[in-house]
Amino acid sequence: MSEGTIRNLLKRDKRADRVVPPTGYTAQLTVFVSGAMAFLAVFALALSLASGRLADRWATELAGAATLRINAPSDQLAAQTEAALTVLSQTPGVASARALTSDEQLALLSPWFGPDLPLDTLPVPQLIEIIEGAPGLDVIGLRLRLGAEVPGAVLDDHTRWREPLVDAATSLRRLGWISILLIGVATAAMITLAANASLAANAQIIEVLRLVGARDRFIANAFVRRFTYRAFFGALVGVVLGMTGVLLLPEASDEGGFLTGLGFQGLGWFLPLLIPLMGAAVAFLATWTAATRKLTELS
Repeated sequence: MSEGTIRNLLKRDKRADRVVPPTGYTAQLTVFVSGAMAFLAVFALALSLASGRLADRWATELAGAATLRINAPSDQLAAQTEAALTVLSQTPGVASARALTSDEQLALLSPWFGPDLPLDTLPVPQLIEIIEGAPGLDVIGLRLRLGAEVPGAVLDDHTRWREPLVDAATSLRRLGWISILLIGVATAAMITLAANASLAANAQIIEVLRLVGARDRFIANAFVRRFTYRAFFGALVGVVLGMTGVLLLPEASDEGGFLTGLGFQGLGWFLPLLIPLMGAAVAFLATWTAATRKLTELS
């Protein structure tokens, strides 16, 4: 279908508009379905984009860091910590390494044990934060050297934590895009049913139009225009309501975690504006196909 044909189909024609009733259950169904599906598409899009940001952040933040845990008796803890820092300073691929202070370790444990945890009376291991640099950290080699020189050292490169988290966030992003695809298919199916019902209900009018010389293309164009405009305006209302709902969601925060980051950022706010255009395109194709098939059956 050429660009000129599409332009002619969407060009307003008062004579053709009288062919399709402006009201009725098919009109209400088309507007409602388009609005509801657009509303759901906004949240599916927000979920997909937020999951993508989360996966990228987890992959970036955890990939360049590792943690060394020193498990040793209290009288040997300082010596082993110093020995571990010496080993790390001599290891290629380690940009920096530092032992966490008591206050920092307390901050890490307080969400589980409360802020009044007495670290001095508990056998809490010493944690060392490692930041990787070029050319990259040889985890196996570092583990072997630490095992020989610092018996109480346990190296955690966050792989077992990073990969499941990134995979989960990536799966959520994929689920969001699949949801958008299913929403589009469901919209096309409902509009096709509505168009078929409208064509069947107006079968006698179509027959009279043919008798007075109206061509099938003229009749099909009338239905295509009507349902395309209905789908567009219904989707536009649904997008406005959906974006309003997204705006009312809590802002992203460290305390709330992922659940407070379900929104759009920057240019992402313009992406939902494409949903009414996509809804109109789906309605256009679905109605054109349904009208062409139905008019052939009525011939």
